[in-house]
Order: sequence, then C-alpha cells, then structure tokens
Amino acid sequence: MRRVPLLIALLAIAAAPVFSQTRKAPARRPAAPSATALTKVEPDIACPAPLGIGVRTRLQFCEVLAGRDPAAGMLIRIPAHKGTATLTFDLHNLHLYSEELVKARRAYAKYTATIGVLTMDNTLLSRAIVQNEFRTGADLVDRVSSGTAPGALKAVAPTGLESVTIVIPEGEERVSLLGEKLQIETREGAATYSQPGRPIAVVSNLQVEYRPAPPPKPAKPVRRGRTGV
Repeated sequence: MRRVPLLIALLAIAAAPVFSQTRKAPARRPAAPSATALTKVEPDIACPAPLGIGVRTRLQFCEVLAGRDPAAGMLIRIPAHKGTATLTFDLHNLHLYSEELVKARRAYAKYTATIGVLTMDNTLLSRAIVQNEFRTGADLVDRVSSGTAPGALKAVAPTGLESVTIVIPEGEERVSLLGEKLQIETREGAATYSQPGRPIAVVSNLQVEYRPAPPPKPAKPVRRGRTGV
C-alpha cells in the first residue's frame, strides 16, 4: 500500500503543464535606418559647346571639346557629399549626317573617341572611350533640332552609346570633361584629331548619386573679455 501515494504523485507531476519549460524568444529590434540616404540628381553643368535637345529623347546633348585646361572643359558641379560620389553619363560620337550618302550606301564611318574626367587641379580621375560604326540613320541616337524653323534638324547628330561611371572622391566640388582624341575611319581613309577646341565626343543623361554631407556645425560665439575703464 505504500506504493500507491508515490504512484499518484508521479502521475500528478506528469500531467502538470510545463509552463516553466517554454520561454518566448526576445523580440528583434528593427535595424536602425541609415543616417543619410543616397540621393540621385541631375547636376548643374556649364557646357561651352551645347549641341541641342534631342527631338525624340528630349535629352540635352553637349559636345566635349579637346583641350588641356580643366577650366575650359565641360564643368559639372558635384553636390557636397560624404564619402565618394558616383557620376554617370552616356558618351556618344558625333556624326555629320548626309541622306545622299546613306542612299548611295557610302555613309560608312567608324569612330573612336577618348575623353578625360579631371578635377579642377588637373588630376585625371578616369578616361572614357566610345567606339561605333555608322552606316544608316538607324545608327543615330537622336536628331537635334536646329531651332531655325519648325521641324528643321541639325546636320550633326550623336551616334553610338557607351554608359560611363566615374567615382568622384570626397571633397571634390566640380569636375571637368575634356576631349583627348578622335579617330575616324571612312572609305576615303583614316584620320586622328586632337586640336584644342575641336569637338571630340558628345555626352548626355548626366546623373550624380551621392550621400549628402552633414551641415557644418554652427560657429561658437566668441566671448569678449571685460575692458577696464
């Protein structure tokens, strides 16, 4: 008879709920948002040789001229940024379009243009190259309005497309695009151009992605000492 109380006690323990054995996992805290998010903008530019607005894309096309002085190039303002910024743009060649040559199947041209991206102290950040062949009007990126009459188009137009990405160091407020050289091959022969002031390439669709720099700290007020009488 002594075993009966012991058996009852064991059964009571087995039937008891196991609240003490289950624990809720601690709730996860959401990740803290980034203090400053990336921003992408169309930068302010100073274009010394604007080609014009594309009639189809509505993009602004700017010629990049050959030269060695960054101040004389195509200037791009980089917003104040923390860390590096990223400059992107589309690079094109410049073609003198002739409908007569296209119809005669004599409009072939192969272009290779090289430009440099420089800081204002003449430090080369990177080079960009665009190469393409032209045969028909389908090889044009767009036509550009001449602005002289409704529907009138310029004879020169962008052809070929190379998407370019340039990393801009922290602290740089402006960069310059300068042409280096242009190589052209046609049915009549080949030629290379690098004379200062000559159009080398065309750019469009400029964008800058950056993390905005924090605002400058307010200056501490200057305490003035007492002056004796």
